[in-house]
Amino acid sequence: MAKGRLIVFLVAVALVVGSMSLYVVDEREHAIKFTFGEIVDSEIEPGIHVKVPIVNNVSFYPNRVLTINNPQELFLTFEKKNLFVDFFVKWKIIDVAEYYRATGGEEVIAAQRLLEIVKDGIRAEFAKRTVPEVVSAERRELMDGMLAQARRDAARFGMDVIDVRVKRIEFSDEVSESVYNRMRQERARVASELRAEGAENAELIRAEADRERTVILAEAYRDAEKIRGEGDARAAAIYADAYDKDREFYSFYRSIQAYRSSLGQGQDLLVLDSDNDFLRYLKDARPDR
Repeated sequence: MAKGRLIVFLVAVALVVGSMSLYVVDEREHAIKFTFGEIVDSEIEPGIHVKVPIVNNVSFYPNRVLTINNPQELFLTFEKKNLFVDFFVKWKIIDVAEYYRATGGEEVIAAQRLLEIVKDGIRAEFAKRTVPEVVSAERRELMDGMLAQARRDAARFGMDVIDVRVKRIEFSDEVSESVYNRMRQERARVASELRAEGAENAELIRAEADRERTVILAEAYRDAEKIRGEGDARAAAIYADAYDKDREFYSFYRSIQAYRSSLGQGQDLLVLDSDNDFLRYLKDARPDR
């Protein structure tokens, strides 16, 4: 009976010692092995490993992308305008030994150091740019420049800054009014340019229309004069032909037309010498018998 208890005790001791001597490193973790507090191994592959109980201890740290959300922070632009910036940082541990030496393995301390690095970078980039440059298409260039510097600084602590993204930029009351005024001025400038372009185009259209009108009228007058001339020539030819056929009748007909136009029109008074050739056909007229 005593022998059985001893065997059970020895098995239990073996299990406890075995469990204390083995440890598992997950693929999503970094591990550091210590010997009496000194780092002896920081490049431990995922899997089952052995350690000496009491002599060795192992600490685990995340081997995945982590996120730090930063509340609104105040930054100054080149014009000394205040902007409230809300951003977040994506980061991970790349050298677990350096990470442990720099932060003691405390994620809170690591987050604080990273935030200071990123804020210094943003502060430096904002100080070189105006408000419109910060909130315009240059924001991507701004963040890329800051990210490159932040990566260099964070690498000294065994960390890598993967990305920094601005979630929101809010203006102070002073900056908001300045931005709105600038936007109004810009819209007014664009509207003025459009009105000027419209007026210029209208003048060009009117000038072109006037030119076309002048050309059309000139061509119409030219054609009308040509047709009138042709008509006059044709009429003259007809008169001449008629005159050649019976000159006496033609002379009589033209005289009758002249009498009709000049005599007996209202209160008109025509005084002529009785020997005037104009009255020739009146003097020669005989009443019918």
